[in-house]
Parts: sequence; structure tokens; C-alpha cells
Amino acid sequence: MIRVAGVVPESNFHLSLIFTNHEKHRFDMRLYLDLPVFQPLKNPSFFALASVSYGTVVRSGGIDIAPETLYNLSRGG
Repeated sequence: MIRVAGVVPESNFHLSLIFTNHEKHRFDMRLYLDLPVFQPLKNPSFFALASVSYGTVVRSGGIDIAPETLYNLSRGG
């Protein structure tokens, strides 16, 4: 299973991701920000607190997104 190995939050609510297979992708979170669970991420300071735990991107408060979603719906680059 491919997991997230590293994350760098970028401006405009994008995540720069490195996966365990060494691929680099960019994920656009803007499509998710209106969903109730992700609304706190509209605050750029909170969005910037992204980190990796157990192979996926997490933030305090239990906000995470499945590594499969991040991999399948992101763009390599």
C-alpha cells in the first residue's frame, strides 16, 4: 500500500506530497474545504499545520484524509 512519507503545505490550499514509492504529487484541497469536516482548514494558519502520521496527512482535531485519496486524486510532478 502506498502511504504518504512527507508533506509541505503550500499557498492556495495545495499540498506537496511525497509518497513511499518516492513519487511526488500535488493535491488541491480547495475542492474539499466546504465539507463540514474540512472547514477549519479554510484558516491558512491552521492549514499550514499539516504533518504526516501513520502514512497520511493529519492535523489536530482528527482532521485527516486517506492516503489512497491523496494518491489517486493528486497530480504527479
